[in-house]
Formats: sequence, C-alpha cells, structure tokens
Amino acid sequence: MTDVLVFRPVLLLGVPNRITLVRTVVAMVIAAIAFRTGMLSWLVIGYAAYWLGDMADGAVARYRNEESVAGAVFDIVCDRACSFLLAAAFMATFPATIGPLAIFLVQFGVLDTMLSLAFLLWPGTLSPNYFYKVDRPIWIWNWSKPAKAINTAAVVLSLIVAHQTGAQWLPYSIAIAACVVKVVSSYRLTAILRGRRLAVPSQP
Repeated sequence: MTDVLVFRPVLLLGVPNRITLVRTVVAMVIAAIAFRTGMLSWLVIGYAAYWLGDMADGAVARYRNEESVAGAVFDIVCDRACSFLLAAAFMATFPATIGPLAIFLVQFGVLDTMLSLAFLLWPGTLSPNYFYKVDRPIWIWNWSKPAKAINTAAVVLSLIVAHQTGAQWLPYSIAIAACVVKVVSSYRLTAILRGRRLAVPSQP
C-alpha cells in the first residue's frame, strides 16, 4: 500500500497522460479549424481524434499498469474540454444542432461530470471504469462499453444523420434519453450517499 502512495503521483507524467494531453490538444486545434472553415469533415476528424485518443489513453494505462486517480481526473477534465469546443464548433457551423447539443452539454457538463467524479468518494476506486465495485447499476448505465459509446457518439452521429436526412427528431430523442439516464443515475447515487438505498457492488 505504501508503494502505491509513493509511486502513483509520478504517473501523472506517464505515457497515458501524455496521450491524453496530445489527443486533447489535437482535437481542440481541429475544432478551431472547424470553427474557421465551417466544414463538417473537420468536425468528423476532430471527434475521431477525441474518441480514438480517449480509447488509446485508457488502453495504454491498463496495459502499462499506470492507472491512477490523478490520471482519471485529468482524463475527465480533458473529455469536457474536447466535447465543449467541438460542440461549440458544431453549433456555429450548423445552427440546427443547437437544441440537441444544448441538452447534451447540460447532461455531460453537469450531471455526467458529477457522476464521473463520484468515484473519488470511494478510496481505492481508481476511475469511473471501476465503479461496478461500488454500484453495478450506475456503472452499467454510465461506464459499461455500450453506455460509454452511446453517451457521446450516439448524439454526434445522430446529428450527422439528421444533417443528411432532415430527421431532426433523432438527435433530440437521443439527447433527451441520455439526459434521463443521467438524472436517474444521479438520483440513485444521491440515495446511496444519503443511506436511503443500498449500493450493489459486483465483479466486472
């Protein structure tokens, strides 16, 4: 246990966090280019850089056994930076996306941030990816692989589909559904913290 406390802070400078930093800078630069050009292709490239980099830093951290609380918080902060700037570029380029993206930003910037940082309340939980050790339902709804894919990617992809087909109801439906999931998850988390509901921990 002493070794963990001594060496974990050093991991803030490790390879996974360097990847997080690079993918954040790259995604935000591309978002700025999208602002400048107003081209959907740059937005697609920006989101691809963000998502691929987000998968890479986590995979490398697990492979190198360099997961840390500091790294998880850094990743959460960088995710918001990428998402907000890319969403702003999307809204500036395509005003029709303002409604669903506003809903997405409320749930991702407020509710999802609160949920993602809740792992800090349970010492020994390295990141939201291990929240199943605290409560499996909240983990399934938010950080299982399908939930993580749907949380951001489904909204963005639905916006592209709506842009091509005119089905504006689709991104609204997905954004609202994601928001409902976050509200229900937040209610359950609050009930657990207040002792009104028992958490349901489990193995992965």
